[in-house]
Amino acid sequence: MNIEALQAQPEEAFKGFIEEFRDPEGRLKYEQAISELAVRRLKSLIVEFKDLYTFDSSLANSILENPESYLQGLEAAAFSKLRMRDPEYANRIGGIHVRIRGLPIEIPLRRIGADCIGRLVMVSGIIVRATTVTPILIKAVFRCNSCGELNHVEQPSSSSQYMRMPQKCVHCGSRRGFELEPRESIFIDSQRITLQEKPEELPPGQLPRSLNIILLDDLVDAARPGDRVQVTGTIELLPRQGRGGPLRSFDFLLKANNVDVIGREQEMLEITPEDESRIKELASDPWIHRKILQSIAPSIHGYEAVKEAIMYLLFGGVPKELPDIRIRGDINVLLIGDPGTGKSQMLQYAARIAPRGLYTTGRGSTAAGLTAAVVREGGTGSFILEAGALVLGDMGVCCIDEMDKMREEDRSAIHPAMEQQVVSIAKGGIVATLNARSSILAAANPALGRYNPYQTVAQNINLPVTILSRFDLIFILQDKPEADRDSRMAEHILDLHRSAGNPRVAPIDQETLKKYISYSRRIRPVLTDEASRRLRDFYVKMRAASTEGGEASAISITPRQLESLIRLAEARARVHLRGEVTVEDAEAVIALMQRSLEQVGIDLTTGRIDIDIIYTGKPRSLQVQLQRVLSLIADMERSAGVVRDEDLYNALQEEHQIGRAEAAKLIGILMRDGTIYSPRPGFYKRTA
Repeated sequence: MNIEALQAQPEEAFKGFIEEFRDPEGRLKYEQAISELAVRRLKSLIVEFKDLYTFDSSLANSILENPESYLQGLEAAAFSKLRMRDPEYANRIGGIHVRIRGLPIEIPLRRIGADCIGRLVMVSGIIVRATTVTPILIKAVFRCNSCGELNHVEQPSSSSQYMRMPQKCVHCGSRRGFELEPRESIFIDSQRITLQEKPEELPPGQLPRSLNIILLDDLVDAARPGDRVQVTGTIELLPRQGRGGPLRSFDFLLKANNVDVIGREQEMLEITPEDESRIKELASDPWIHRKILQSIAPSIHGYEAVKEAIMYLLFGGVPKELPDIRIRGDINVLLIGDPGTGKSQMLQYAARIAPRGLYTTGRGSTAAGLTAAVVREGGTGSFILEAGALVLGDMGVCCIDEMDKMREEDRSAIHPAMEQQVVSIAKGGIVATLNARSSILAAANPALGRYNPYQTVAQNINLPVTILSRFDLIFILQDKPEADRDSRMAEHILDLHRSAGNPRVAPIDQETLKKYISYSRRIRPVLTDEASRRLRDFYVKMRAASTEGGEASAISITPRQLESLIRLAEARARVHLRGEVTVEDAEAVIALMQRSLEQVGIDLTTGRIDIDIIYTGKPRSLQVQLQRVLSLIADMERSAGVVRDEDLYNALQEEHQIGRAEAAKLIGILMRDGTIYSPRPGFYKRTA
């Protein structure tokens, strides 16, 4: 059929497609789909572009070039078929949409230009903003103020923000005024979203481009901020308004025809058979673990344990979906270090080689910060939901530099984001729960510039202990003068500068490593009996050590660390592309966990591992001493009402052998915590 005939009868051409197209099994695919619309209470018929092109390439190409008129014909044809099948349902919904999916070419957002105007295009990206759902007028009915008769006015396209009024009454010719009749008019739901380029597809040094999209009718709420979507639609123009009227410049607006949310499986890097052979060849190398380790930030000397933790974070554990809970498989790692220790470079490298990586700072780059925010839109004044870094990094790796400088509102919102992997927000009439299923690789600076080894990790860093406790591994990067290490470091830096034109070659290049990591995500390793037994024995042994020493004994490990060990062991199995977690994996991650705990969880008083340092900011030995002071104050209060400082110092010395200087330090901690207060100088009292 030629194009002229198609333009005259697109409805008939599409009816032929519905009646004749068969799938590989020989079924009338779209006849059956129309029959299911009434059963499933749907208003849209999804049509695969390749099916349309296979049946009639001229019809398919005409839809690409002139979508508005041709889609109307397609929808009329589909609706007439529905009316024949189920006239009652057809009359109730009044019309159906034909949605085209899977165009042959996807246009990058930065390539959207004047040549795309009026054409059907397909784009993909991340939703960064979404407005609330609002009704939009498509067919207005006005009542004439003179004669009272009704006037029907078709409204302009969805890109226009202004309502079209009747020029004069079609019955009496009056121009004296009209009133809108909402009950007689036709409205549909509308929502505006902003689509932004994916971080991994961003050209180096370029700002991400974005595109405003309008969703109508049953497309509203098809996706939410943070979702990665593929959108088919028509490019329209939105005029800019100046003080003197409309400007010559316009903004692009995509009127969505179809929206598909892209899952992790659909968005995995394209891996060719040659890539797969290369990946399997690498996995068979007995030194693959070492080679991947050496390929992570090769320009940074040393820090093998930190790089090993980053490697496990990139590969990730296996998430478990239980009936009542979801157990995360993503691994969180925190680096605390002195200036010049390479924290930021390691984060940036991890973001580059992660199949889906995002790098940001604690303050965030937008009003949404790290989690999400509700902001007021400039043009309309309505509230919109804007996604933050953790939501945009969903199903990937989010690298957060300067985490100690994050906003106060992010501090509270980040707790569920790290453990339950969701971000909840309720502001401006918007109540939403967004997915934040990402691994977090964070870096933070000590509060006083350099890390003080004589203080706990909580005292060194401006982060609440509730956030610290949600990291699987924490490492301290200290810049200590050591002759041998300093010599190797200097030689490494000099080598880098000598070979600036011929940079150090990693055992595995970045692109291959990225594909290797993406391929490994297909594997879901399971714990062998031997690996489970080794992890259990380690956990029980560490817990048993916690019972020695009476009330002052420190708790060295909790179930949260056991879950971290399982995630790390699964990640190590993925490094080798194994379907089972072996004893070797268990031993390696136990050693890494112990190394982390020895850096941040040592009680300086007892020299033993104490998990309370991370969980509460105070070692168990200090908590026992504070409790003794508090109990003594309580006893003295019962007899005297308030406690005199000299009496308290004497009692602490006599009953617990706590000297005056140590007692003053303990009282100061209780005062700062708000547990006790001073009603007048020289006297103390409990707050409750």
